[in-house]
This record gives sequence, C-alpha cells and structure tokens, in this order.
Amino acid sequence: VNMKECLEILKTGKALEEKTVRILCEKVKEILIEENNVQPVSGPVTVVGDIHGQFYDLLEIFRIGGDVGDTSYIFLGDMVDRGYHSIETITYLICLKVLYPGKITLLRGNHESRFISQQYGFYDEVMKKYGNINCWKYFNDVFDHLPLSALIEGKILCLHGGLSPDLKTIDQIRLIDRFQEIPSTGEGFSDLMWSDPEDIDTWAISPRGLGWLFGSKVTDEFNKINGLDLICRAHQLAMEGYKIWFPNQNLTTVWSAPNYTYRCGNAASILQINSDLSQKYVMFDEAKQKAKLSHYSKVVPYFL
Repeated sequence: VNMKECLEILKTGKALEEKTVRILCEKVKEILIEENNVQPVSGPVTVVGDIHGQFYDLLEIFRIGGDVGDTSYIFLGDMVDRGYHSIETITYLICLKVLYPGKITLLRGNHESRFISQQYGFYDEVMKKYGNINCWKYFNDVFDHLPLSALIEGKILCLHGGLSPDLKTIDQIRLIDRFQEIPSTGEGFSDLMWSDPEDIDTWAISPRGLGWLFGSKVTDEFNKINGLDLICRAHQLAMEGYKIWFPNQNLTTVWSAPNYTYRCGNAASILQINSDLSQKYVMFDEAKQKAKLSHYSKVVPYFL
C-alpha cells in the first residue's frame, strides 16, 4: 500500500477501499503495540484536541501547524463520531502514523470505543459508505491498541479526559492493560477517558455518568507527586478554543473542532509546546471547504 497515494485519495474526499483499510489497520497495530500506555514524547510538539470527524478542519490544522514530518503532533483522542467524515479523518491519521511513526502520537479518547462509536455516528457512517461494518471492526481493533497518555519531556502529561481517584501516580497508568474495549469501571482506565475538571477542591460525581469531576487540590497533588508542570487534556467543548484551569493554571483543555457539530459556533485551537516547554495557543477557524459526500455509492464500490 502506497501511503502517500492513500493520503492524496483521502484529500479528495474519497474513502479508501475496504481491503486497503484492513492492511493499514494491521500495519499501524504493529507500530502501536510497541508504544507505552504513557508514551514519552520530546518537544517541540503540537497538541491537538477533539476533532470528531471534521476532516476538512483536520487538513486546516496541518495547514496552519505544519505537515507531519516537519512538525511533531500529539492527538488527544475523539478523532471519530459526530462529524460527517470520521472514516476519512481516522484513515488519514493512521496513514500518517504508518508513514511517520515517531512524529505523530495518537491517544485514545472515550469515542475510540465500540460502545460509544456505535451510538454517535461512526458505525452508521461505515455502514453507509461501505455497505458492511468490517472497517468499523478493523478500526476498533486499532483503538484497543492506542496509548492512554503521552508525557512530554517528563513534565507535561497529555490525556483525553482527566484524573482518577484510583490513579495517584503515572506509574499506575503504565500498569493498566489497555488492549481491550474501554471498561466502564475499574483501575482508572475509564476515568482517564471520561473525567472533567471542575471548580471544586477534590472529587464529585460526573454528570456524564462515567468518570469523575476533579478539582484544583487533586490536580495540585497529582502534579506534585509526579513532578509535572501541566496536564493537557481535551474531551470538553471550550468555546474560546481552549481553557486554562485552576489557581495554579496547571491543567488546560485544548479543543480542536471549530464550530463543533457544524452549529456550536465555538473557536478552536492547537497548543504548540517548545523544547523549553513554553506554550503558545494557535487559534483557527473552520475550513472553508465543507464538502459533504452525498453519493457514497459512487465513491466506494459496493462489493469489495
């Protein structure tokens, strides 16, 4: 499979053939299986929040942030669901991961799971574009391999959701068995995907029904124990494109889906982190090209 050719096909708004997707997913799993639950990353690196299938906005991110190869990236999960182009988005990122394995880190979000992606659009999109669910299964096998977090220069922890009362140290995250569907409870795995910061001291029940709300005191303690300067997460719509939390400003939300679900009217950002760990939020608007693929049957042969 020629990765660069695949990227060009995807840029035209076409999905790849099923057999190509299968080969891509096998290739990327071989890379991901070697990565850690807490994948070490060197600066400079650009951190990207939720994209949710907004493929043309993903292309916009690479336009303003630089191409993979020149720029290193960490994606904080929730690459699929809600938007119209989850297939193109995740396939594009997998191609880049195979082409530049050391330059792009893909983390798992709560939508990178069978249970959630069956309800919020990805499953239906695969069914619509391919006429069967084989590719949905291939992609979910890849999701089971994605790292849970990334650690930039030992000082900035990147993850999708937030903290867990079951996880006091980064070493405990390293011990989780991640090669499975996201469990609803147990050992903190699900909390990393689902938790949110809140203006409280310690812990509170999350209105999401999964994960926790966690406060400034919890964040201060976790960062102190683990020698961290900052926790960088996504998972929560930030109308300004990002939101810096708590008196010590030691947690940030990065949101990278502009005009989320094509109607929220929010801004979006990516976070550039330099080698000295200084940070710069780069704002961007939704891409002008919003082509919706209407004739799926013309794009993908029905029998593959």
